[in-house]
Amino acid sequence: MKRGWLVAVFLIFSLQPLLSVAQTTGLRPVDRPQLLAWLTADFSPARLQRLISQRGVSFVLDAPSRKELEAAGATPSLLDALQKASHPKSAGQAACPPALALAAQLMHENKFDKAEEQLRSLLQADPNNADLHLALGQVLRQQEDWDDAFDETTAAARLNPGFPEVHTRLAYLFYRSEDPDSTIAEARTALSIDPGNAEGYRYLGLGLYATGKYSAALHAYEESLTREPENADVYYDMGIALHDRGNLRSAAVAYRHALRLRPDFWEAHTNLGIVLHDEGHLDEAVVEYRAALRLAPDETSIRNNLGNTYCDKGDYDAAIAEFQALQELDAAWDGGHTCLARAYMSKKDYAPAISELRAAVRQNPTGAAEHRVLGQALLISGQLPEAISELRAAVQLSPDSALAHHYLATALYENEQLPEAEAEFRAALRLEPNADNHYALAACLMTMNRNEEALGELEVASRLDPGQKLYRARREELLKLMKSPGARQ
Repeated sequence: MKRGWLVAVFLIFSLQPLLSVAQTTGLRPVDRPQLLAWLTADFSPARLQRLISQRGVSFVLDAPSRKELEAAGATPSLLDALQKASHPKSAGQAACPPALALAAQLMHENKFDKAEEQLRSLLQADPNNADLHLALGQVLRQQEDWDDAFDETTAAARLNPGFPEVHTRLAYLFYRSEDPDSTIAEARTALSIDPGNAEGYRYLGLGLYATGKYSAALHAYEESLTREPENADVYYDMGIALHDRGNLRSAAVAYRHALRLRPDFWEAHTNLGIVLHDEGHLDEAVVEYRAALRLAPDETSIRNNLGNTYCDKGDYDAAIAEFQALQELDAAWDGGHTCLARAYMSKKDYAPAISELRAAVRQNPTGAAEHRVLGQALLISGQLPEAISELRAAVQLSPDSALAHHYLATALYENEQLPEAEAEFRAALRLEPNADNHYALAACLMTMNRNEEALGELEVASRLDPGQKLYRARREELLKLMKSPGARQ
């Protein structure tokens, strides 16, 4: 985003506070072109109804204008409000350019590039129309053309600095550019102009959330919902803040509210799935991911989450199917390797498992766990030199990992590097003095014909895990061996 505009915007707002306040009172009634521009700018139905209630309208809602507004996405409740606010004396005022009606319809149909063409044509003829600049800024925002969206919204702010919507839209654009301080400042400017502005509270919440002030953000979201209780986006934002705060149950409630208001909100289905996964409700998480996938079949992140959830469920065939579908959808996707490896390992299909684990290591070369798991897979498949190399890397990256030392010791033992194996088993034992590590060290010592020491380790293992019959059986075998003629002690 172009930071130079921030100074310009600040100067506009700081030099004209009295003008801004003056422009919020005694404003002219809403006409059709203005309403269509606001619909194109994606004002919420509740916000439009509030503006109509505050200002009134300067046109009659006849059959042609109703049809035009319906095509632009006007809701039945908005049309009812217009019907009540209009009166016969308003007829014939403020004719609407056909290009604006078309732009509003195209925006409603998500044909953003074509809507942009219409709005740019209109602005050539009427370059000082703040509402058209605001509408174009929203169309560009939908296309993720953030710099141009900022330029157009800033132009609207210069032309109409007293309109709270220009500040809420700037607040969102600053939030997208990871500038939370400016987000908060613009949201507060909007609220100073219109203390009842629900969108202002929402973006104030986003700015506070971005600075880690979760409690303050949640309070701002609650203020927004007090003024506009049927806003799915605010419930969605609340869910994110609650999840990050660790309140999973309340996060799930917030996402369910968002879905009640907007059943096709695939992002809310996805985030609810994540919450349910974190709570251990894996079957319910799958249901939510499946719902999201039906709504957004090309979203790779959904399949990734679904594949990982199937992995955690132990449904490895389903996990493999999801990740294969993901690769077909996006050949450049570079994720899910560890999960796929687990799936292949469960089927004892080691070659593809190792391939996936190598990809995981390439993706995260400093990840000790990735090196360790790859080393384990190589060890299982008998590729000892490579296994040792990976496990040495794991130990180097995470010297306090008892597992890394244990598996490195096992690989060295299998490769008949017994003194080194003993050192690694002892390192594992120092970090985690459990029965399994005592037993592993005993096996190594027995191979080195140090039976007295091995017997001591087996006795400790048996004492630590008396239910494990193997330890006692090996101890008895070793005692018999040590008592046999010619046995070396």
